[in-house]
Amino acid sequence: MTKPTKHITTTQLALMTAAAVISLRGLPMMAQEELTMFFYIFFATFLFLIPAALVGAELGSAFAAKGGGVYTWVKEAFNQRMGFAAIFLQWIQNVVWYPTVLGFAAASIAYMIGKPDLAQNGMFVGLFSIVMYWFATWVTLKGTSTVSKITSQGFLLGTVLPGIVIIIMAIIWIVSDNPIALEHVPASVSEVVKIDAAQHVHPRLFPHITGMSDIAFLAGILLLFAGVEVHAVHAQELQTPQKQFPKAMFLAALISFGIFTLGALAVSIVTPYDQINLQSGLFVTFQQLFDHYHIGWVTNIMGLLVAFGALAGVMSWISGPSRGLLWTANDGQLPDFLKKTNKNGIQINILIIQGCIVTVLSSLYMVMDDVSVAFFLLSALTIGLYLLMYMMMYASGIKLRYTQPDLPRSYRVPGGNMGMWLIAGIGFLAVLFSFAVTFFPPSQLPVGSPAMYTGLVVVGTVVFFSIPFIISISMEKKRQRRGH
Repeated sequence: MTKPTKHITTTQLALMTAAAVISLRGLPMMAQEELTMFFYIFFATFLFLIPAALVGAELGSAFAAKGGGVYTWVKEAFNQRMGFAAIFLQWIQNVVWYPTVLGFAAASIAYMIGKPDLAQNGMFVGLFSIVMYWFATWVTLKGTSTVSKITSQGFLLGTVLPGIVIIIMAIIWIVSDNPIALEHVPASVSEVVKIDAAQHVHPRLFPHITGMSDIAFLAGILLLFAGVEVHAVHAQELQTPQKQFPKAMFLAALISFGIFTLGALAVSIVTPYDQINLQSGLFVTFQQLFDHYHIGWVTNIMGLLVAFGALAGVMSWISGPSRGLLWTANDGQLPDFLKKTNKNGIQINILIIQGCIVTVLSSLYMVMDDVSVAFFLLSALTIGLYLLMYMMMYASGIKLRYTQPDLPRSYRVPGGNMGMWLIAGIGFLAVLFSFAVTFFPPSQLPVGSPAMYTGLVVVGTVVFFSIPFIISISMEKKRQRRGH
């Protein structure tokens, strides 16, 4: 990463954070919940997004001069091993996330070329994801300046513009007296609600809960709001970080909330329930809107823009979290060969290993019958890992109030230590509950064997969570042997 030559503004940091948080791929997931989306969005905003922004703002302002984000926060609160585990989880959840966002890009391309059926073709989605990821890695190796140009344009053209278009088109749809889909839940669905709760949908404001599977989507929706803390590493680039950082966090939270809520509502207004698909649902909505107004060719353009936005999102993340691993490698927490950088200062060996893991995970699309299930399975694994990191962050916020009470904090979670316990505690419990939910297959998806689904998520979570501790212990033993 190149050193900043000038300060960034509050708005710039807010937009960078919003770009890290917002992805249009999540809109169908929320829309699939019909009006219950408001229940989930309320939960995600007040019990997750706001506590994460408040605690992240305090920790970010306290360690603005040191930088390092969650690695520094957890290390200062507990120890280096825990700090390494936190940044490792932030990194690995991104690695697991790449195939899901690239699967979304594959669906975009399918609609762009006028072959929407390809969006459900596992071979196409898998191969596309692998090829595009390695292309993005190749671009990343050219240096930060090349990447930053692509990502900024990609966010505006591929995320913000299509998001605004779908919201405006939905408003036109309503004022033109077209049927509003969420008002017309099919009779068969209503009957299903009465007969078999395991297969129901929610034509109501509150979920019809008969078991954990009915709220399994909560974890996926929570992930949509995750990442509000990720750009805390840039806090020291602000003119007055202690004042500006909290403002940037709240502005980013507001932008994210607005686009997600209005965008998801737009999808549920236009698209009938049985046509919403997790991977390509957004394009079903676009197609319906534009075909209705006899401008179907616009769907192809939107497919190109959204694919560009998804690819830019991947590029914006490839170098960032893996840069955190480079810090830990330089601190002696990782083998020396991972310190290697190319002439542009990019961590080349870390990126190659990252690419190999993404290739293996993308191959899931090729072997699983239902692409939507593979898509959600990867998302469930991602959120599980990320939620573990959030628990460590909240615990750090509370502990540092006692171990480093005199640390300058220009922004403090209000209410003294009790206020921190309350806010971080609410955030921690919400995250813990959502973490438990990730292990239950959603009743809205045909997962096949629920036991196999749960088994895959459990094994994946345990394996990935164990890795940083195994690495850390083995590196410590190596250092001790060298000492002898």
